[in-house]
Amino acid sequence: MIANNVTNGRTIGEASQILRLAKEIAGTVPKFVVTDGLNSYEQALKDEYHTHKYWLKGVQHIRLETIRKKPDNNLVERFHGTFRQRDKTMRGFKGREQVFSTGFRNYYNFIRPHTTLGATPAASAGIDLQLGRNRWMGLLRKTEM
Repeated sequence: MIANNVTNGRTIGEASQILRLAKEIAGTVPKFVVTDGLNSYEQALKDEYHTHKYWLKGVQHIRLETIRKKPDNNLVERFHGTFRQRDKTMRGFKGREQVFSTGFRNYYNFIRPHTTLGATPAASAGIDLQLGRNRWMGLLRKTEM
């Protein structure tokens, strides 16, 4: 997972926020973006990726018709379920959304082994940061560099 964002609604502006954040973190524009059926994504994609600088890259928008047809976004929906479960026990963020969501993304990608994958998403993608036995501490040490 490259980026995640906690929003109050599902507006074009909020959809643009996550696309902009992903672009900043990745340092590039994707070849394609898969979204659910939310109408806001169409305009947000145009606003974020179809500017003069990125227009020639040809970002393809794949809008899912149904959850039963491939391609699907089951992985991200599973993440959202895990995230919402934690949010519920915290009774909302009350202004700490970005800090928690970034930490949770790191936990999800590098610390927590996934039952389906049998490893963390990072390990499944071939990313070995050599975090050691205490992965949290290893990840924190990597950020000190």
